[in-house]
Amino acid sequence: MYVVFVVEKGDFVGIERILKDDLVSRQSITTRDASVLGEMGEVRYVLIEGTKDGIKTARELFKSKKVGKALPAKKAKEVREKIKEQEESAAQGMGLIFGG
Repeated sequence: MYVVFVVEKGDFVGIERILKDDLVSRQSITTRDASVLGEMGEVRYVLIEGTKDGIKTARELFKSKKVGKALPAKKAKEVREKIKEQEESAAQGMGLIFGG
């Protein structure tokens, strides 16, 4: 399971407070600025992958603390794919550097 949140620049500080939650912090968390993914705007995407309870808690915390919002499924999938492509590209680059 996963969820992707989009957070405006003014709310970036709030991300760290949410990600320190005990359950949420045990999930797989990736943050990327929109510009790094080739998108416009001063926003940050937060991809959280993990258990049903972990995702549910993350959704509740982002909503209750009014930090960003969860993306609709189609856009979330698109952003997640861009993040995964970027990670794979970086891993391949490291393989070239270290002779993998």
